[in-house]
Amino acid sequence: MKTTILVVDDEPDAVELIEFNLKSAGFHVICAADGAEALKKARAALPSVILLDVMLPEVDGMEVCKILRRDPATAGIPIIMLTAKAAELDRVLGLELGADDYVTKPFSPRELVLRIKALRRRGQGLEEKSDQIRFGALCVDDPRHQVSVQGKRIELTATEFELITVLAQRRGLGG
Repeated sequence: MKTTILVVDDEPDAVELIEFNLKSAGFHVICAADGAEALKKARAALPSVILLDVMLPEVDGMEVCKILRRDPATAGIPIIMLTAKAAELDRVLGLELGADDYVTKPFSPRELVLRIKALRRRGQGLEEKSDQIRFGALCVDDPRHQVSVQGKRIELTATEFELITVLAQRRGLGG
């Protein structure tokens, strides 16, 4: 299964360039042209990474980032901000709002692909060490003894919680 990347930018030429390079690198790409569409698609697709332009119509990229970070279903999705705003204040604000990386335009498409791959590697390594186990839309929060699917809490008995925790921890072990 291909890694899904959500590309959010209102400039068709930028989207075309990014989409071509990401598809060439083996990613599945979905696109959104404004902040409202980005929020809908992020919640529906739960992509592996979001490339988010800062200056967007409807809802700007900074606000989209804030909203996604507050939603349990999308809070763990890595976000790379893409923008023409290169000032230190803009980069700091983007990172403070929860962006994982900040790339200024113009950028190298090869470098962008490498940054995505690095972010994915780091995310896969850190995922198992956190108190939460994420598997697709499923989130098992061990300390809080809670399970959610797409951000919606699921009520489970203690035995059901233990079973789903063990299954989520052992996913992909083939045994």
